[in-house]
Amino acid sequence: MRHLKAGRRLSRTTEHRQAMLRNLVTALLEQERVETTRAKAKEARQWAEKIITLAKRGDLHARRLTLAVIRSKKVVAKLFSELKERYQDRPGGYTRIIPLGLRLGDGAPMSILELVDRPEKLPKAKKKKAAAS
Repeated sequence: MRHLKAGRRLSRTTEHRQAMLRNLVTALLEQERVETTRAKAKEARQWAEKIITLAKRGDLHARRLTLAVIRSKKVVAKLFSELKERYQDRPGGYTRIIPLGLRLGDGAPMSILELVDRPEKLPKAKKKKAAAS
């Protein structure tokens, strides 16, 4: 029985699972959107919510606890400046999971994990080449 067993194992050892989720959360905070399997997205979402809530505290201890998970100083700086201000008035629910469908190779359910209230960055339009006359 799985009573009182929180979290997912994701068919990995503890070290591998923690490293994978750490990298996934770092990519999410850096890119603000990441495509992954649904189980990984659900697990990474828990980590990301806790990290953003820590950043909202803004003190030195919170920064050090965040650096224990997010090893990139650039991402931590973004988290404690830009993302902290963006989510200051939001009491939680900083991420959303958008189902995509099944992956072609193995049929795994895929999802997009993204931060809510992120600015939409429109791709730049490509210039058409002038027709050679």
